[in-house]
Amino acid sequence: MKFSTRKKYIIPALLSGFLFIGVSFQNDFFELAKQIEIFTSMFKAVNQNYVDETNPGNMMDVAIKNMLKELDPYTVFFNEQDVLKHKINNTGEYTGIGALITRKDGQLILREVYENMPADKAGFKAGDVITQIGDVNLKDFKEDASQLLKGAKNTKIEIIYSRQGIEKKGQIILDEVEIKAVPYYKLLANNVGYIVLSKFNEKASSETKEALLTLKEKGATKIILDLRDNPGGLLHEAVNVCNLFVPKDESIVTTKSKNTVHNHTYKTKNEPVDVEIPLVVIVNDRSASASEIVSGALQDLDRAVIVGNRSFGKGLVQRPFNLSYGTQVKVTISKYYTPSGRCIQATDYSKKDENGRPIKTSEKEFNAFKTKKGRTVYDGGGVLPDVEISEMKKSAVGQNLTDSDALFNFATQLYYKNPNGKVPNAISEAEFSEFKAYIKKEHVDLNTQIEKSFKTLVESAKKDKIENELTVEIKQLETAIEKAKDKELDKNKEEIKRLLYQELVLKYGYRKDFYDYVAARYTDVQRAVQILTNTSEYQTILKK
Repeated sequence: MKFSTRKKYIIPALLSGFLFIGVSFQNDFFELAKQIEIFTSMFKAVNQNYVDETNPGNMMDVAIKNMLKELDPYTVFFNEQDVLKHKINNTGEYTGIGALITRKDGQLILREVYENMPADKAGFKAGDVITQIGDVNLKDFKEDASQLLKGAKNTKIEIIYSRQGIEKKGQIILDEVEIKAVPYYKLLANNVGYIVLSKFNEKASSETKEALLTLKEKGATKIILDLRDNPGGLLHEAVNVCNLFVPKDESIVTTKSKNTVHNHTYKTKNEPVDVEIPLVVIVNDRSASASEIVSGALQDLDRAVIVGNRSFGKGLVQRPFNLSYGTQVKVTISKYYTPSGRCIQATDYSKKDENGRPIKTSEKEFNAFKTKKGRTVYDGGGVLPDVEISEMKKSAVGQNLTDSDALFNFATQLYYKNPNGKVPNAISEAEFSEFKAYIKKEHVDLNTQIEKSFKTLVESAKKDKIENELTVEIKQLETAIEKAKDKELDKNKEEIKRLLYQELVLKYGYRKDFYDYVAARYTDVQRAVQILTNTSEYQTILKK
């Protein structure tokens, strides 16, 4: 009788639940269908009736990409060319010229030339500016010009380029290019093995494992894993890298989403290489995503000491979905949580300020969590290192000089003063003074608050048509700002000289030479070596 009564109430309740879900689904489906119909009719009307010829493909590409920008920077649409690039990023392999390229003002700039790759063999140098590829003048070419430098192996490509203002002609023969996830590893003093992991592609864990085993064979009894500037990549590869240092069946990361199909706990699946070897992981503010999974998990499990500066703070997981005509959309499907239960996402993209900018989580809103051995760690703003190296944190001025290409361009000028010589030991005081003069001559904006305020003032004066009346005052302000800029450069002199020098190292040599310099002279690497060679300090930090 009791069962009958329970059945009498439970069944209607279940039916009500399914009915609610059904109604909710119908409402969502109707809203989607409605908006799609509106967009389709609008798109058709514009393309049929606009006064000039339109490019439907370009319009749709722009429309989709701008729509997705409203969500977060990581939910993105990939057209067919984008899909190819994404594949290259994940595999690290493609057929091309073997160089890091950026586009600016209708030109392709070679930022870095990879050793023994086609561009290097053809004599190209970092700083060369490509203006024409084959018959295509890049000034008038609106598509992705870097695609013109890809093709079948052994294809010959004629190139016109500029080197320090002098136009030259060259030819590059395309070949297979492999960008390693682990571009460098070395046995340092005191049996410390140093491994640089630059990205989490499909070979990240296998290359890290190979480096680890090789270093152990050479006598390494301690390991530094350098994840600085590593933007992340494949989540499962982050788990596999952790697996090299932690036991099988250990929980590394958990993903949570409104769609429960994306909820998952990722555990290590393989036997580790070494669960006892002392380990330091170095991170900085450009270590993101999978880098933060590795550093956060190893910190939570008390398996490694984290050194450097607070990481980027990307606690979101993306997954690509195949669409029609070879396109894809990469969607943020979940947030990830480290073993202690923290999410290190720094920005809440669902909340915007009065200017429409997403809001960053403030430190007072961080929540405390406990590592395996009871150490306190926090969520909300990236992975905070156990040992911070403040002098290696890039200042706003240093970042702006990097973003503006001022460091890159000036280092290129320095190199061509003595291109056949050897890289100097450091940037001299005279060269630093020369750099300050270059900043002034080229009107490089340091993007300081006083410069921003001055720009606003001048724009307002022009808008109100009173700039002529303020000529004297504006000139005085310009002089004062130049003095302030000069002081700001002096204040950050050591950082700027370091950033300039590393650019110069890459001009004279290759990525290997750059990492030789990093391993020998970077403060955070030196501090990591100190911690590893001081057993007492290492154990105290981890409370062993």
